[in-house]
Amino acid sequence: MRATASPDASVTSAQFLTALGAGLAGAAALTAFHETARRAIPDIAPRMDVLGRRAIARGMELVGATPPSKDRLQWLALAGDLLMNSLFYALVGAGSPEPKRALLRGAALGSAAGVGAVVLPPLLGLGSDPSRRTPQTKAMTVAWYLAGGLAAAGVFSLLRTNRARTS
Repeated sequence: MRATASPDASVTSAQFLTALGAGLAGAAALTAFHETARRAIPDIAPRMDVLGRRAIARGMELVGATPPSKDRLQWLALAGDLLMNSLFYALVGAGSPEPKRALLRGAALGSAAGVGAVVLPPLLGLGSDPSRRTPQTKAMTVAWYLAGGLAAAGVFSLLRTNRARTS
């Protein structure tokens, strides 16, 4: 007996893809902030890439592997940030599809990620300077994660509205 997709399954797949697209937009916005700032204002910019490189290198060392070069670690950290932040910000699509609710979820997700990015690294042994060097660094860290969540929410609402019009 062949399984067939129900209409509800296709809606769920479309919602899932919409949420993933929105999550990617939020992650891209966050990454653009970080990458631009680390070049423009290197003394105070949050350096989440440094935290990513440290986390990857330490994880590899824990399993007995030799971490790659700094350039390769940088690329892996950037790719990992984009992937994980995309998946995280895709949660903006969980729950009610109403634009107001998506905006609230985006703000909550972004704020939580920003606070976590400031508070957790020293507790995880990754150091504090990359996200806590100055009061401005802390503020930028929280603000940019919030902006990523809001970008994801905006794109999610836009994609949902466009999908509703074409359905």
